[in-house]
Amino acid sequence: MDYTAQLDRCLNNLHEEGRYRTFIDIERQNGNFPHAMWRRPDGSEQPITVWCGNDYLGMGQNPAVLSAMHAAIDATGAGSGGTRNISGTTVHHKRLEAELADLHGKEAALLFTSAYIANDATLSTLPKLFPGLIIYSDALNHASMIEGVRRNGGAKRIFRHNDVEHLRELLAADDPAAPKLIAFESVYSMDGDFGPIEAICDLADEFGALTYIDEVHAVGMYGPRGAGVAERDRLMHRLDIINGTLAKAYGVMGGYIAANAKMCDAIRSYAPGFIFTTSLAPAIAAGAAASVAFLKTSEGQALRDRHQEQARALKLRLKGLGLPIIDHGSHIVPVIVGDPVHTKQLSDMLLDRFGIYVQPINFPTVPRGTERLRFTPSPVHGPDGTDRLIRAMDDLWSQCALNRAELSA
Repeated sequence: MDYTAQLDRCLNNLHEEGRYRTFIDIERQNGNFPHAMWRRPDGSEQPITVWCGNDYLGMGQNPAVLSAMHAAIDATGAGSGGTRNISGTTVHHKRLEAELADLHGKEAALLFTSAYIANDATLSTLPKLFPGLIIYSDALNHASMIEGVRRNGGAKRIFRHNDVEHLRELLAADDPAAPKLIAFESVYSMDGDFGPIEAICDLADEFGALTYIDEVHAVGMYGPRGAGVAERDRLMHRLDIINGTLAKAYGVMGGYIAANAKMCDAIRSYAPGFIFTTSLAPAIAAGAAASVAFLKTSEGQALRDRHQEQARALKLRLKGLGLPIIDHGSHIVPVIVGDPVHTKQLSDMLLDRFGIYVQPINFPTVPRGTERLRFTPSPVHGPDGTDRLIRAMDDLWSQCALNRAELSA
């Protein structure tokens, strides 16, 4: 095989479909986020405003978080020095796991280097612990959940997105004695819709199934202490395993599961994705613990309130322009473009002409024909920046519509 030619074919396919992904080189500015500096391909720099980041509450620049990280670096140095089993467990890791267990009202929590790894490692390990386990997975679950379910070697059933009746049919068709687990999300990140947590928990009780919920886009964001949608809806006690991230609303990095002590101990003992991975740097664990603790307080609730206000205001103004947005009541604001070429074109023009950075979302992240711009407003996006975004979208949307009409003529 001509390996180079084959790589060229693969990459050219992406270019031809208009969904080749490019990295935008930006430098975040501490204390000034969501403003950043964009380094253009020619080496020049341009100030921009980031409208697609996952640091939903601006905690990546919170003084309490930065102070904790500085203190940990001064005390412990840079890296952890090993896996959790081999010298990589520090007081900062234990403190963070205690904060997370307390956050979700569980006996224990287990840290991973990312929520992707937490999902993949946990879901691929559970059939080792429960032989014959059948996993029922929502059709729109995140790629990390899909990968974990796919790799575990056990039985799986895919139920239509948020379709509780379809899930019931699948559960009823299987052996009542077989161990079962239902895996789903609380907030689905591309459309911003909510999973039917209570209805799924009712089915789990009826059919004797465990429940596994991904709260990645909800932790820090919902509930009186930021534990997620399940806390907001007073359902945390009905969920067996909760997955979350420290890299979005908490502004740092890492992922975790929270569950009873025996479940966490078993995953810790059997999951290769945990056993053989170097642990998070102590400074990262310290910063994440400070962030989790901060967002449990009234100050954290004030940030959540301002964030929801910003999201509502942006959706209202985009609707006022007549743009095709999806609004399920969450903080995520998708604008459907429906074509990968024009989505990229719109993204490029927003960046180049207006200093507005929002990355195009294309297949396979979303289905073909639903390509979009996904805006993530935050409490640190000011009114001037929002006004600028609305004016830019009003100006450019009509231009892109004309271009689409010309291409289809």
